[in-house]
Amino acid sequence: MNSQYIRREVFCRNTCNELKLFWEKEIGKQTYYRESEEHRLGRSALRRLREEWRQRLETKLRLRNNPDETEKGANVG
Repeated sequence: MNSQYIRREVFCRNTCNELKLFWEKEIGKQTYYRESEEHRLGRSALRRLREEWRQRLETKLRLRNNPDETEKGANVG
């Protein structure tokens, strides 16, 4: 087995605890940032606008490809 994959136990007192606290804080910050960004994107109107434009384009393409549907809709309505 390669020496880089061998786990070595390091015994320390304050330093290990400080490192652990530091990384827990960093992970907490990153988690908070990611969640706030997801929340911001969820509130954004961009997704809704893209969906509306997609539906409009699909409708236009459908009508362009099948002009008979407009005549049927006009006769029914």
